[in-house]
Amino acid sequence: MALRLTPLEIMTKLISFPTVSRDINLPLVDWVEGYLRDHGITSHRWPDPDQPHKAALYAHVGPWEEGAIVLSGHTDVVPVDGQPWDTDPFLVTEKDGKYFGRGTCDMKGFDALAIWALVEAHYADVKRPLQLALSFDEEVGCTGAPPMIKAMQGVLPKGSAVIVGEPSMMQAVTGHKGGFGYDTHMVGFEVHSSIMHTGVNAIMEAAPLIDWANKRNAENRLARPSDIAAVFDPPWTTCHVGMIQGGTAHNITAKDCRFMMDFRVVPGEEARTWRDAYLRQVREAETQMQKIHPEARIEVSENFAVPALVPEKEGEAEALVRTLTGDNASHVVSYGTEAGQFQEAGYSAVICGPGDIAQAHQPNEFISIAQFDSGQTFMKRLVSRLAA
Repeated sequence: MALRLTPLEIMTKLISFPTVSRDINLPLVDWVEGYLRDHGITSHRWPDPDQPHKAALYAHVGPWEEGAIVLSGHTDVVPVDGQPWDTDPFLVTEKDGKYFGRGTCDMKGFDALAIWALVEAHYADVKRPLQLALSFDEEVGCTGAPPMIKAMQGVLPKGSAVIVGEPSMMQAVTGHKGGFGYDTHMVGFEVHSSIMHTGVNAIMEAAPLIDWANKRNAENRLARPSDIAAVFDPPWTTCHVGMIQGGTAHNITAKDCRFMMDFRVVPGEEARTWRDAYLRQVREAETQMQKIHPEARIEVSENFAVPALVPEKEGEAEALVRTLTGDNASHVVSYGTEAGQFQEAGYSAVICGPGDIAQAHQPNEFISIAQFDSGQTFMKRLVSRLAA
């Protein structure tokens, strides 16, 4: 009989693969596929046609019928470049009641628990099916999940409830904001700054667009939030620019300026409304730039788009997680996850995973042993429930 690894052994193996989003994830996928095969579980992969070095993986155990519980995680992690780690980030190190390593919290800890649960469910001969879904490129805008979700529905019987294991301290998170961002490239016209009125300064033309975001934030902060928005912190849609680049010298009108306009939209508001509003500002700014010089322009492209997770009335996923955890409090978050994408595809969805989101992306990232053990207890209860 094939060796059944513990969740810690599986997590240690997963973290040994440095699956930073910019790099390959196939060695990890190969290992998971082989481990499941050793236990008689057939898995399937969706290779990204645009990135042949990446693939998603999904699998099904139990009766070949619809209605599975889906355990969803992502395989990619953020970089460790420039971070002051005290230990090898790709080696799990136990210290002070914690497991340190890149991805222990976000979110290979959950991935390991989900793989362990799938194998346990297989041997428990569950009466209701369990599925595993491991995506890629979550950390660069949740771009890997939508094609995976579409592909798995054509191969596996469709599940009904999805548990996305982002770190939530094993609490049932039932809502999050949606998000999208536009890469914005201002293209000006260079002249000496002493005759700046004859040129187009891309940086200075970007400033009103960024100030437009400041004004929207001020308006949103003062507006009375809707009931659904009121549970978020902050309870309003935010517009944000976190990076800006441009210019070549202090005495030349800048030819180029690049920034990303990032929106976090509360449920109940349409992302399209905010898209249209921003693009309208872009076109108006471009018109003014071209009055000075016809070569000036603004190029925009959507960098990422993640739908909101909307709290469900009597949602199956929420009810299941509350039964298994005993958590009856209300929890929402402002960051985006793949849960909204599953919900958009017709699944009931909830977020519940071990660890504290405050540790995600940090140097010396860790998950407490107590949280990891709580995650295993959750999975044991889930498997028992599916086998009953």
